[in-house]
Amino acid sequence: MICSVAFNAGRAHFRNRFVRTEGFLQEQKAGKILYRGAFGTQKPGGWLANAFDLKIKNVANTNIIHWGGKLLALWEAAAPYRLDPHTLETFGQDYLNGVLQNGDAFSAHPRIDPTCQMDAGAPCLVNFSYKPGRSTSITISEFNPDGKLLRRHTHSVPGFAFLHDMAITPNYCIFMQNPVSFNPLPYLLGWRGAGQCIKLVPNQPSKLILIPRSPLAPLKKGGSTGSVQILETEPCFVWHHANAFQQGDEIFLDSVCYDSMPALDPDKDFRQVDFDTLPTGQLWRFRLNLTEKTVRQQVLESRYCEFPCLHPEKVGRPYRYLYTCAANQPTGHAPLQLILKIDLAAESRQVWSAAPRGFVSEPVFVPRPGGLTEDDGWLLLLMYDAAHHRSDLVILDARDLNQEPVARLHLKHHIPHGLHGSFTPEYFGPQI
Repeated sequence: MICSVAFNAGRAHFRNRFVRTEGFLQEQKAGKILYRGAFGTQKPGGWLANAFDLKIKNVANTNIIHWGGKLLALWEAAAPYRLDPHTLETFGQDYLNGVLQNGDAFSAHPRIDPTCQMDAGAPCLVNFSYKPGRSTSITISEFNPDGKLLRRHTHSVPGFAFLHDMAITPNYCIFMQNPVSFNPLPYLLGWRGAGQCIKLVPNQPSKLILIPRSPLAPLKKGGSTGSVQILETEPCFVWHHANAFQQGDEIFLDSVCYDSMPALDPDKDFRQVDFDTLPTGQLWRFRLNLTEKTVRQQVLESRYCEFPCLHPEKVGRPYRYLYTCAANQPTGHAPLQLILKIDLAAESRQVWSAAPRGFVSEPVFVPRPGGLTEDDGWLLLLMYDAAHHRSDLVILDARDLNQEPVARLHLKHHIPHGLHGSFTPEYFGPQI
């Protein structure tokens, strides 16, 4: 389900709509679940109804971007669905002007390089897809603001890889190859969803994969022309990266790291979850020395946090401020109820709290037009208000989270917890 909030002339306009994917329409017509969930929910009827049914439904539910004049709903294992930005009506799958073929994937975690050095400083969208196996192929694709393909190249890395997110610098795409294995037998026999068959392998290192964005161009000191570099580090599991940047022959990568793969039992109500048994995600910084081929790491934030964001002009560049959801309690896993502003230079924190009965979603940073400082802008987020069983769009001044919100826009209903969102300066709301 897509939610849109459009701002114009001091007013905000809300709209939401389900993405009418092929699977959605089939299940709506049948009045029942026809597909197995990738991370859990099985079809009704037990394992016999699910055994050897390997059909995958493109749920188009993970992220949404407006790029090249198209509004695209993304899911990491298939082509995006294109929507009407004014009405959110579904047009159908979009193959990016022939770049994708039927069956090709387009990750739900693209990155936008704000000033690409290969394109005379113009912005470009960088995304990936991958095919796991005994070796894993990774395809990098880059597009200009009109949606035209600029660069596309494929590389192979040893071993099975589960890659959800990517970080970029001007020179590299960076991936974390989590030390996991995939046992397909429970999936084939209908006992578990495919995602539940991925397990962290104990005592195996994580691997940081660096793929040059321009394989044919000479890179700066520490880079090797056209080659994939793989460096080993401490065992951990990463869903999301915050940012990366390069200084000399070192690359800094900031990521939310878990000591094991987070998973929820799909047969349990969320209110039954024992949070004390779940791994806690912390913000780590990896320092990769490309000359010495070494990696050092440190914990930047020990409190459980997820869904980091930053000023879009700082993607792939040295930066000072990071914003992220966080738990209200200082240790252990818990629902996300805070927004943290982390000052990486001063090593200080600001906190905006929705506790005790507010629950936050991923913040989106919107720069103030003409802003002079990195934190000059707003944070937009949906917050579930349990006291009133409704959701609010909360707007925070990113310069000072200690202040009261700039605005809290009350919806008449609640929005179920979602995943990722984005901002576009183009207005697609009603004409007033």
